[in-house]
Amino acid sequence: MTWVAGVRTVWRVVEDGEFYCPSCGGDRCYQRLEGRRRLTVLGVPLLPRGTAVPVVECSFCRNRFTLQSLGAPTTVRLSLMLRDAVQTIALAVLAAGGTESRAAREAAVESVRTGGNPDCTEERLLTLLDVVTAEGRGALENELRAALTPLAPHLATVGRETLLREAARIALADGTYLAAESTALAEIGNALALAPTDTERLITEAGQGV
Repeated sequence: MTWVAGVRTVWRVVEDGEFYCPSCGGDRCYQRLEGRRRLTVLGVPLLPRGTAVPVVECSFCRNRFTLQSLGAPTTVRLSLMLRDAVQTIALAVLAAGGTESRAAREAAVESVRTGGNPDCTEERLLTLLDVVTAEGRGALENELRAALTPLAPHLATVGRETLLREAARIALADGTYLAAESTALAEIGNALALAPTDTERLITEAGQGV
């Protein structure tokens, strides 16, 4: 008996771009597809049967994913987010009391360079710090949240802890923590979505080596 009737989905492209493909494990081009379902008889579409759930199709592997897949940053975007996060963390720690210490300034510059900005110099970093702090302490706190909060969900716990340890390393470059540095480190841990107990543990462990 030949099957002559069925429901067929007709897809149309409504958007394209670049995304991180979960199947390929890298950045790929995509097409966002919307579809309408129709009852077909002998291959001819007749009666409408509603809309299909929109999907994202990888242009390379042709696998399809939910729209939530577009929320993950591409590897290029993630590297830029990390670069900005490391720089903002260095600024926050310096603002908390490290600008007068050559060791702290050098540690901050080294951190920013290895974090993806190899052209960073002490002069550039301090100039940027002056610009941000000129708007008040609240401006730097806002910059910190803006850089770290969107990044945190895309990093494993070990990655977020590494960022906090790097911040502690800068703070400890000139000796034990200042009160303002401890406060800044706690703010960094909070923005990275680390539990307060874990933040305190990591700060303490780093300080024990001084």
